[in-house]
Amino acid sequence: MNNDPFEVQVQHFAALKSKYQATKYENSSPSSLLYLILQKADLEYAITDFEWDWLVNQGLLETIEAIEKEPLHKDEQRRKLDAKFFQLKSKFKVTRDPDLRLSSCLYPILWKLDSENQLTDLEVKYLKQRGLTETVAIVEEMARFAALKAKYQATEDPNCSLDSPLYQILKQLDARQILSDVEANWLFNNQLIDTLEIFWQQKAGREAEFAQLKDKYKASEYPETSVCSPLYQILKNLDADIQLSESELNWLEEHQLSETLSIVLEIEQTRHFAELKAKYKATTYEDSSLSSHLYKVLKKIDLDNQLGEQDINFLKKRKLTETITLALDKYVASLKSKIQSGELLSEADIDWVKQNGREDVITFAQEKEFAALKVKYRIIDRDFPFDPFYAIMVKLEKEERLDPVLVVQLIQQGLLASHGRIAMAYHRLEARFYDREYERTGNKWNLPNASSHWRKADEPKSALQVTENLDFDKIKENKLKSALLTTRGGAFRDIDKLDDAQKCALKAIEYQPQSHHPYTLMGAICFERSQFSEGERWFNEAIKRGAESEDIDSELKQVVKNAKDEKRREVVEYLLKKNPQRYAWAKSYRKRQGGEDAQRKNS
Repeated sequence: MNNDPFEVQVQHFAALKSKYQATKYENSSPSSLLYLILQKADLEYAITDFEWDWLVNQGLLETIEAIEKEPLHKDEQRRKLDAKFFQLKSKFKVTRDPDLRLSSCLYPILWKLDSENQLTDLEVKYLKQRGLTETVAIVEEMARFAALKAKYQATEDPNCSLDSPLYQILKQLDARQILSDVEANWLFNNQLIDTLEIFWQQKAGREAEFAQLKDKYKASEYPETSVCSPLYQILKNLDADIQLSESELNWLEEHQLSETLSIVLEIEQTRHFAELKAKYKATTYEDSSLSSHLYKVLKKIDLDNQLGEQDINFLKKRKLTETITLALDKYVASLKSKIQSGELLSEADIDWVKQNGREDVITFAQEKEFAALKVKYRIIDRDFPFDPFYAIMVKLEKEERLDPVLVVQLIQQGLLASHGRIAMAYHRLEARFYDREYERTGNKWNLPNASSHWRKADEPKSALQVTENLDFDKIKENKLKSALLTTRGGAFRDIDKLDDAQKCALKAIEYQPQSHHPYTLMGAICFERSQFSEGERWFNEAIKRGAESEDIDSELKQVVKNAKDEKRREVVEYLLKKNPQRYAWAKSYRKRQGGEDAQRKNS
């Protein structure tokens, strides 16, 4: 008994051919589509239109009649066909077709693909319509494999599997890639001598090409001739005008191929020059030599460097007006970028901007600086005018004294009456001026001015230092002594040394009883101590000596501002009770105090 599965199938096929009057069909291979059709007929499966058409095309009309009369049913053969169909679906990646029946048109197509390794265009279209993209991809790969076999004279190899080493080898040959010794030996061992000969021809051609490239790019001193050398691919890239990578350049340097590197550098620079000419609209200039002055000019433009008058004239003479426009715009953009990042323009930058009529850059710089200065000086008013306050803040930044006109504008805007940062900076600047004037001239009248400004700059300790260690016995003018003691007393009051402040105020009154300033100071000291009646008395004395009600109110505002918690509430309630209209400003402190109390209670 014959147990060979193939022979069993051959005998079974012969029996079916005899049974269904198909003996005139010469192909006896079980992989024939006829074998599938006869098995289906023998198992009473429905024959598809595709299969009927195939029988007609083969002239098997008697077979058609025999099948139509055959009523037999065989379970074992049915199971085998089911298993074969499952195997074909797995092999050809049919993962989404819902029709799993043997009567499906898909079955004969897969059977044919497995036996003949190719399909017609109509059959491929059917697969695409079913959405079997993976199956279609396999069909296309199999077609490619067959084409490569024909191209590289390997058709005698019967293996059509895409997993065959031959397929990978033929793809490498087609891509003109180098085969390894293992792959070349595989061709030899499988008696594919014609294919191997093609490989040897390719190898010889590559070696000749390698020698030519070495000669062309001054690398002949490199001894290795194998196309497996990294140098071969490097020179091919160079010849194809492909920019070399950093690792390739390092390889050339490590192998001391200095002449090759020089050629590479020249090629790279030539490419760079061409790119710059295109980028900056200078392609009408025909000279592409690297020594051309245009190359130097374009590199300057690309690096955001400033073009000098000589460079501009060079471009003008060659009518490269678009290049000039792009250069100016690019440099202006770089200047604006510097400004945006917080850098200041140099004098050279400013001169260039003016010479080239690009005042928009200066305007842009001033607007950015104005915005930054407003943040620094805590100006939150969006409508804060640029003029004159930009000039004022710039002067304050440079520590330059303000012109009287600018000071008046600060006063009109109410910026010196507040304790804002502009006021602080202004008073600090004035205090330093008077300090220097005293050192320069020895005129002691500069000291009370300096002290007063230090106080307004919220630096009472600096105010005290100004009036420290003065020998009042050597000062002849009582008015000056009174002024010095009054401002010194005010500085003591600022740091809450009220006893020292009082001593200074009373001494100042002794020196100049008719000046209202020390009386005003005494009134403020009393209010700081919650001695309101006594404070009122001193304020009245000040008014008798020429003090304005605004002067008194200014001192009272300072008292309220400096007071804390219960003491502030006490002063505010006293003032509002005494004159709610005059002291209406104190209501804001009452609201603020209420908010602070609520916040403390919640915490």
